[in-house]
Amino acid sequence: MSTEHTRQQETQVGVGSSLWTGSLLMALAGVAFIGYGIVFLVMNFFGSGLELGVSHLGGLTLAELDPTVAFYISHLHVAVSGFIISTGIAVAALSWFGVRQRLRWAWATAIVVAVTGLAIALPMHYMGGFAHDWLTHLGPIYLATIVFVVGVVLAYKGLDATA
Repeated sequence: MSTEHTRQQETQVGVGSSLWTGSLLMALAGVAFIGYGIVFLVMNFFGSGLELGVSHLGGLTLAELDPTVAFYISHLHVAVSGFIISTGIAVAALSWFGVRQRLRWAWATAIVVAVTGLAIALPMHYMGGFAHDWLTHLGPIYLATIVFVVGVVLAYKGLDATA
């Protein structure tokens, strides 16, 4: 019992500490990823059928495309939104429940999860191929990424600090 009590004291994190603030920011970024994925999904069914900041493809709206191509694009948007949402869930849960408990593996895994998704998805946006509004299309993800990075740095500083 004494060992368990000591262990709980070691893992408690004070509100406002670097670790607490960092894990909160990391988790909030995860929630932002979830929100972006939900918007992505809703836009598929109730919006233009395209992503935020994308109104047409080569001058054509989704309704003007071949129905099979339009359905295929919709299918991909649903799948991508599911992966964006699940990435956000993983980042938020790892950050809030793992990083706050000083679990370095949770901190590292949250980073790997977020960086993998961003490293694969973002370069394609700089290759051209379709017109999009940079601010509405990528702005929310860049903002969430900045919040995440600040959280990562703060949490790192607090990982080894005493409770």
